[in-house]
Amino acid sequence: MKRLFALLAVFGMLAFGASNAVFAQEAEQAAEQATEQAAQVDLSVDQQEAAAAAAEEGKSFHSQLKQKFIEGGAGFMSFVLITLILGLAFAIERVLYLNLSTTNTKKLLAKVEEALQNGGVEAAKEVCRNTRGPVASIFYQGLDRFDHGIDVVEKSIVSYGGVQAGLLERGLSWIALFIALAPMLGFMGTVIGMIQAFDAIEIAGDISPSLVAGGIKVALITTVFGLVVAIILQIFYNYCVAKIDAVVNNMEDASISLLDLLVKHNMKK
Repeated sequence: MKRLFALLAVFGMLAFGASNAVFAQEAEQAAEQATEQAAQVDLSVDQQEAAAAAAEEGKSFHSQLKQKFIEGGAGFMSFVLITLILGLAFAIERVLYLNLSTTNTKKLLAKVEEALQNGGVEAAKEVCRNTRGPVASIFYQGLDRFDHGIDVVEKSIVSYGGVQAGLLERGLSWIALFIALAPMLGFMGTVIGMIQAFDAIEIAGDISPSLVAGGIKVALITTVFGLVVAIILQIFYNYCVAKIDAVVNNMEDASISLLDLLVKHNMKK
């Protein structure tokens, strides 16, 4: 009987110890979960604060830009903005046109040579007709007059090359106009703003530093915006000019190669 009680006491102690261990483990797990949740909460709070700061920064930049635009005067600032929009429209149109006008002349010459050898001039004309770009158009004009002799072909290539060069340069004069017009409008807005500032000084009868500084600041805003517009459009203009020079040089080199091919083909006939 005593042994039975002793065994029961031992089992009771073991069960109590196990339950305490289980409780301790559960408590430890609960503490770890609480720590993780707290860390996640802190992280989410930090992320929210960072996102709010970024949004506030973007909002402040946009609001400052809008405020400066309004301070510059709706009249002249609107003209400067219209200049930017129109100049970008012409510039983007030229960039797209020039990129579409770029042709792989080596590949085109190889196709034309193969067509001349296999199908003659008509096959070569078909190749040029199905190829995009000014180089293919010049090739077609030269091949179309092959029966009139090499001299006529050369004159046709030179004449039509000038036509294609003119098409490449179309619209650049408008971009140059807007490049010159944007800072002019800005300077005009500055001059008118200075006149208004001096008028305010005359009406006040006293030179107030805040009045003078405010008037000059508002007047110079139009100049800053005009110069920024001119810089942006000047970058596009220089890109277009460089692209046109590359395409024209490519046209001239390809035209010489075409004449050589036609001379060889004429000698084989």
